[in-house]
Amino acid sequence: MQFILQGLYQAFRLLFTGDSATYEIALRSLEVSVAALAVSLVVGVPAAAVIALTRFPGRRRAVAIVNTGMGVPPVVVGLVVALFLWRSGPLGSLNLMYTLQAMIIAQVLIALPIVVGLSLAALQQVGRGFRLQMMALGAGRWKMFLMLLREIKVPLMAAVMAAFGGVISEVGAVLMVGGNIVGQTQVLTTGIVTYTSMGLFASAVALAVVLMILSFSTNYAMTLIQQYGTKSA
Repeated sequence: MQFILQGLYQAFRLLFTGDSATYEIALRSLEVSVAALAVSLVVGVPAAAVIALTRFPGRRRAVAIVNTGMGVPPVVVGLVVALFLWRSGPLGSLNLMYTLQAMIIAQVLIALPIVVGLSLAALQQVGRGFRLQMMALGAGRWKMFLMLLREIKVPLMAAVMAAFGGVISEVGAVLMVGGNIVGQTQVLTTGIVTYTSMGLFASAVALAVVLMILSFSTNYAMTLIQQYGTKSA
């Protein structure tokens, strides 16, 4: 119990004294996760719209692949990315192993199925009558796409929050492809693992508190966006 209290004390001391190492790790975690989330949204939401609104051969297989991807263990994603980026791998010449870029790639592969799957489910709930009405009003594909996003704003933001939670809390994949290099690729989750393995429980609790504060703050901001304009109960 004592090391938990020490960890809490140390966490708030590091935060309020502006400890550079703690802020560096926190900002690196946020940088990697936000970058991965941005890529996942840019690719995933249009992909979900294509799958939901069009009919093509293999559509059901595509949906099944997306749903399967949502449940793939992150450590498997890390292994696949590592095999591709390793020196003898197909992309080894890019020298991305143990870099932030490799961590972002791994997190994109984790977040993308979540974004596509939840966005797809939300889009499929939009009635065909709504789309026909937009077409009757002369809305083009781009305008209709934007209107659909507005229609599914609440579940879409839920997808964003779920994807962000999946990547900001990830350990296995980023540890495998990032290497947990202090000052370069160490993030909050891998730092917690390192301190725990060293028996430095107070420091591990401190980083855990910082991670929880960061997660809550980000999700609270996204919740405000999600709930803006909706009727309160």
